[in-house]
Amino acid sequence: MTIIYRLGTPLLAAGCLIMLARILSGGGVTDLLLESPSLQSFKILFISIILEAFPFILLGVLVSALLQVFVSDALIARLTPRNPIAGVLFGSLLGVLLPLCECGMIPVVRRLIRKGMPPYIGIVFIFAGPILNPVVFTSTYTAFRTQPSMAYSRMGLAFAVCVVLGLLLYKYMKKSPLREEKQAHMHVHNHDHPHSDKHHHAHNHRHDHEHHDHNHAHGHEHGHSHGSHNGSAVRRSWSGRLGSTLAHASDEFFDIGKYLILGAFITAFIQTILDRSMLTALSDQPGMENLFMMAFAFAVSLCSTSDAFVATSFNGIFGSGALLAFLVFGPMVDLKSTLMLLATFRTKVVLTIIAFIFAAVFIGSIIIQQFIMA
Repeated sequence: MTIIYRLGTPLLAAGCLIMLARILSGGGVTDLLLESPSLQSFKILFISIILEAFPFILLGVLVSALLQVFVSDALIARLTPRNPIAGVLFGSLLGVLLPLCECGMIPVVRRLIRKGMPPYIGIVFIFAGPILNPVVFTSTYTAFRTQPSMAYSRMGLAFAVCVVLGLLLYKYMKKSPLREEKQAHMHVHNHDHPHSDKHHHAHNHRHDHEHHDHNHAHGHEHGHSHGSHNGSAVRRSWSGRLGSTLAHASDEFFDIGKYLILGAFITAFIQTILDRSMLTALSDQPGMENLFMMAFAFAVSLCSTSDAFVATSFNGIFGSGALLAFLVFGPMVDLKSTLMLLATFRTKVVLTIIAFIFAAVFIGSIIIQQFIMA
């Protein structure tokens, strides 16, 4: 991704030079380039994917920002069941109430696990939340409006994979999956400096007394004015939350938007440049089209609120099983989420989970194509 970002500026500059050359030449050679049939097909496909996905991305980031600001981690931790089966179902369906994008879900789950949520429930939520939520179902149903079974199959396969994953994690994961290097380093540092804690405690103790005395005196002097400022404090609190919501939404929108643009560009490029017969040849080999679409989903790292519109552009080229594999595997495992998972959880845990999800989605998509969508 770093290479792409580095190339962004020179590519933009090249585009500006082409436009300038077209203006100065009054058309001519640049008309042949810009108005070629292949380029026209590319532009139509690229713009159509962007425009269809835009409303759902906007809705998704807004809901995600509202939850980030108004729903506390402590509330979720209190609602988490302790029974393993109920816990797995809770983690799988939590996305119905908290439709967060996968980009912001991993930091939230890390906080929840450190606050006491069982790790297997948090991990299930990471992989189920990006798919099993109303925003994604609506976008999928809209994209495949002539094939609504795709939306239901996407939800069903994702739910089955996540439930089995959660039960396996509950049975076989015996220790915390989080990386603990930072905590271990802090423990060693404190052990090497045993007197620092006493000094810090004494300093804080004195500071607390001084702060208490100051607040006590301040309260006697200004207690009569507290009531008059309550209304303005509440208004500031709500305005602050609204500002935080808009800030979170804008940050996540631009973060997700670049992946949508990249994915739409690659999709349009593949379907414009590659011969259609090369893609259809994959569909003649059982399982190859599923593997291709899963690898494509991993590479482009699309947001789950927009990937259905990319998948539907391959409708007619690949079968329903390959499109289903793309729609389920991509939101669960892609390039950017894998890097975030490796930074948060132990490498062995991440690789084992990815291997299971890959096998389960691959087998499940073939079974659904053969027996349900046939």
